[in-house]
Amino acid sequence: MVEFRMPSLGADMEAGTLVEWLVKPGDFVKRGDIVAVVETQKGAIEIETFQPGQIEKILVDLNAKVPVGTPLAQIRTEAEAKAPVTVSPATAPAAPPVTLAAAPAPSPAVRAPAPPPVRPAAAAVSPVSPAARKLAQERGIDLATVKGSGPGGAITYEDVQRRLAVAAGAAPPAPPSEKKRAIGLDLPAMRIAIAAAMARSKREIPHYYLEHQVDVTACEHWLAEKNAALPPDNRLLMGALAIKAVALAARGFPAFNGFYRDDKFEPASAVHVGVAIAIRGGGLASPALHDADQLSLDELMSRMRDLVQRTRAGRIRSSEMSDSTITVSSLGERGVEALYGIIYPPQVAIVGLGKVVTRPWVVDGAIGPRSIVTVTLSGDHRVTDGHAGALFLAEIGKRLQEPDKL
Repeated sequence: MVEFRMPSLGADMEAGTLVEWLVKPGDFVKRGDIVAVVETQKGAIEIETFQPGQIEKILVDLNAKVPVGTPLAQIRTEAEAKAPVTVSPATAPAAPPVTLAAAPAPSPAVRAPAPPPVRPAAAAVSPVSPAARKLAQERGIDLATVKGSGPGGAITYEDVQRRLAVAAGAAPPAPPSEKKRAIGLDLPAMRIAIAAAMARSKREIPHYYLEHQVDVTACEHWLAEKNAALPPDNRLLMGALAIKAVALAARGFPAFNGFYRDDKFEPASAVHVGVAIAIRGGGLASPALHDADQLSLDELMSRMRDLVQRTRAGRIRSSEMSDSTITVSSLGERGVEALYGIIYPPQVAIVGLGKVVTRPWVVDGAIGPRSIVTVTLSGDHRVTDGHAGALFLAEIGKRLQEPDKL
């Protein structure tokens, strides 16, 4: 028997609120299955299990706020699940499992009563933003009766408002402003979480900053030629090339790809690039593109699109929030030419990408117009120094000038 625990979804997370179970006792799960939804200051996160087996017992009720590391459920391993286990009064354990006060305490002489019915995964409602879920609970609205208008069919705060208006016989509220379309996230709470993480970073991490200007004219020509044969939905963006270049460089420079914990550096065994994604109306999340160095550019672009859509719909998975080994952030689309990021602990580096601009550039002794991007590095001086950082940036630049090898 193993315990499924509340995972840590970031350096700034201390607790989360369990808002939905997608399994029930008796269900079989495999590695990677989504079994619950937990609400944090950064939104609703889909929690995966990495232990295959059978759900034995649910330990935490819905809407309970529990600290990181708290057991949420018990899972019988595959070996245990093959042979049914019976518990008689004579062989009952001396002490029952410890549960939160919010959960009913089982009798030591009989099997614990089944928890309240939960919706199985197949019947789960659409993704729901935390604010929409809270409003629905307060007003007694069944979310299964609400049609979502957010990305991927996500139910937003405004969708619940419209459902309330219909129930009351009133006219639905007018379409919300762009600011209110921020998928209903509790943005002030998110800003508090971001502030806590960034304050910790600047307080504990001795940052150093470097920049490198890279000629990406070859990338633009290569992209134009490749995209000419692709439908619009499948076309590559410069961002995919940049992330792949960073991932490959990080694989070759492992001191920038890992975590600083307990006064020592732990290099990561894989390259999971965190992609900084702005959430409409404010806020920021940096979910991971797993094994970015191993993906083809087409696969990378497809996963980027999916990740952006799900993040803005409030459908991030727990592994995507906790696995990033290095982060890439870009404000080029906002016209910013250089970005100096703050490292997200326990990571040790963040790469910034600016806007591609046309500048006079010397190539083979002649001056001509070239497409230039400024790539920056914020590094942790406890792990690396400026010399190593310069080599790392140069490697990124080299790979960006050889797009056909990405």
